[in-house]
Amino acid sequence: MFDNLLYIKYLCTTFTKMDRSMNTKKMTNKHLITCSVIVVLAIIFKLNIYSISTAKPGPITSPFAAKFVAYNHVVANDYSFADESLPVSNAVSRKMQNSLRKHNYKNIQSHILQFKADKLFPIIEPILKFYGIPNDFKYLPLVESGLKEGTSPKGAAGLWQFMPGTARTYGLKVGHGVDERMNIRKSTIAACRYIKELHAEFKSWTLAAAAYNNGSIKLEKAIHSQSEDNYFRMKLNRETGNYVYNLIAMKAIIDNPKQYGYNNYYSYLQPKNFITYN
Repeated sequence: MFDNLLYIKYLCTTFTKMDRSMNTKKMTNKHLITCSVIVVLAIIFKLNIYSISTAKPGPITSPFAAKFVAYNHVVANDYSFADESLPVSNAVSRKMQNSLRKHNYKNIQSHILQFKADKLFPIIEPILKFYGIPNDFKYLPLVESGLKEGTSPKGAAGLWQFMPGTARTYGLKVGHGVDERMNIRKSTIAACRYIKELHAEFKSWTLAAAAYNNGSIKLEKAIHSQSEDNYFRMKLNRETGNYVYNLIAMKAIIDNPKQYGYNNYYSYLQPKNFITYN
């Protein structure tokens, strides 16, 4: 820019000499004005060049970015069941994402799960604690019978979906007009006894949950045939292979309902001394 100013100054001097030789005052004034305009334009031109060359492009923001839901970017190790974290892998993240999507409000279109949590958790939680069962197992009844009532086609019934034989094994009366599978407190005690035995056998809470769904004999066979005892790396039937993912998804939608499209209205999430519904 300095060289340009020297050149402009030279032009102005030349014009001035010409004016003196012509001895015309009017022409001199005109050339002086012309020189001033040239100087101003040169300065403006240089400033514009510098401003363009130093400008840095800002980040590109998509107008659609806000439409993505949080669970579309699932990180597996952000989720856990009974303090057993999910391993980090694309397959695990994909299955977790699918389970979360399946249980969001858009697909369920009901608050029945929240109603059941509100009703059942205050009864279930103390019993789980008494028997040393992780608190996350309170979500198991919501997966087993959350969206349906009554007896399944296979004969399982009640909150914990006990088969008649299994129910009797763990102290419930079934038959002759009596079915204690429908008793919340008694069936929860029976479930705790069953789950505790499964954990003693498999030494893993996720495997205990899988065995609750599929039976200990079938799970034991799968472990031996695959030489694998990590639930998340095993190849199991469709229902059992998704079972723990569904438990974790249930935990997510109950603990953070608004994130998955539900209203945060039920009393389970409200202060115990101030229950409100909105």
